[in-house]
Amino acid sequence: MELTVVMPCLNEAETVEVCVRKALACMEEHGIEGEVLIADNGSTDGSQQLARDAGARVVHVDEKGYGNALMGGIRAARGKYVIMGDADDSYDFTALLPFVEQLRDGADLVMGNRFRGGIAPGAMPPLHRYLGNPVLSFVGRLFFPSAIGDFHCGLRGFRRDSILRLQLQTGGMEFASEMVVRSTLSGLDVREVATTLSPDGRSRPPHLRSWRDGWRHLRFLLLYSPKWLFFYPGLVMMALGLVAGTALTFGPVEIGELAFDVDTLVGASAAVVIGFQAVLFAVFTKVYAAEEGFLPESPRIRKLIDIVSLEKGLVVGGLLALAGLVGLVMSLVHWQIRSFGELDPRESLRLVVPSATALIISFQTIFASLFVSILGIRRTRETPIDVAAKAAEEAAEAVSREKSDAVSREESRTR
Repeated sequence: MELTVVMPCLNEAETVEVCVRKALACMEEHGIEGEVLIADNGSTDGSQQLARDAGARVVHVDEKGYGNALMGGIRAARGKYVIMGDADDSYDFTALLPFVEQLRDGADLVMGNRFRGGIAPGAMPPLHRYLGNPVLSFVGRLFFPSAIGDFHCGLRGFRRDSILRLQLQTGGMEFASEMVVRSTLSGLDVREVATTLSPDGRSRPPHLRSWRDGWRHLRFLLLYSPKWLFFYPGLVMMALGLVAGTALTFGPVEIGELAFDVDTLVGASAAVVIGFQAVLFAVFTKVYAAEEGFLPESPRIRKLIDIVSLEKGLVVGGLLALAGLVGLVMSLVHWQIRSFGELDPRESLRLVVPSATALIISFQTIFASLFVSILGIRRTRETPIDVAAKAAEEAAEAVSREKSDAVSREESRTR
């Protein structure tokens, strides 16, 4: 079978029948061998029987959520290709051919673009049309090497085996973002075709919750991009802290009527420490995500880990600790010169703050080196080939034992 049209369904009695008939009519018109599969997520309004009467196959998905319903449908699909779309009659299931043609041409994922195809009046709330979708799609293109203009279009087609290999994890509305992001990061062939969006045919409010689901999409994009979540902000904070701290270590800095002194030096020190910690978190996240298969392994991170070994990290941390201790000793000498009496903070803090900062970063470096080394310990994972080979070996051993037992029994009888 070439195509399965998967529609997630939760109480869509008003529209599911017309969606099924449109999809089947489209496949019949263009000679596409296919089926319509309804992934029902617990409907109580008779949607299941209406879908069957219209010619669809219905599977029940117990785990609640948009992503869970879709994954249940994708796993149960019989087609080589899958096109997914909501069962609310907002997407045009009579125009599936452009998706199929791109899939036949070798695409792994074909996204619909509603902004190119046309959005009918009243089909999308202004908040989604002018803020939510454009902003989240821009963030997706910024964070990931993707040219997709409509990250959240619910009408999309894909090769079933390609998407199953990604082992998508999210069960809610953010499933839409995960599919695009994981496909892009895995190097799949992702394309886009124009599609339309019409007002849905339901009398009840949609399942989508604007702010809640928008935040879940944004959170997912951030969590899958350690560079933008940790690395770039941390690098900026470190740079600002180092520049300001270096200047203030040698004396006050005046800019116009503003005078910056040791109070700002303390803030610069905090920025350096926080920024350095954020950069380390970026490295931790990339290593862990690559080891667990959430993100593809980064050659740059792998090269960095190979260069900055545990031993080198310990040496660098030790040198920073030594520098910090030397600075603290100098501050004690400075205090001794003042006969251990009252000190001028504007003088003493210029020694203590940089020394304490170096000492803090030294321990962060040492602990980070140890932690990355632990994360880099590779577990032995059994691949499907290993599992199959092991099963074949066990089966051969079982057959051999049976033959040996049979020979022993035969010898016993002949005696």
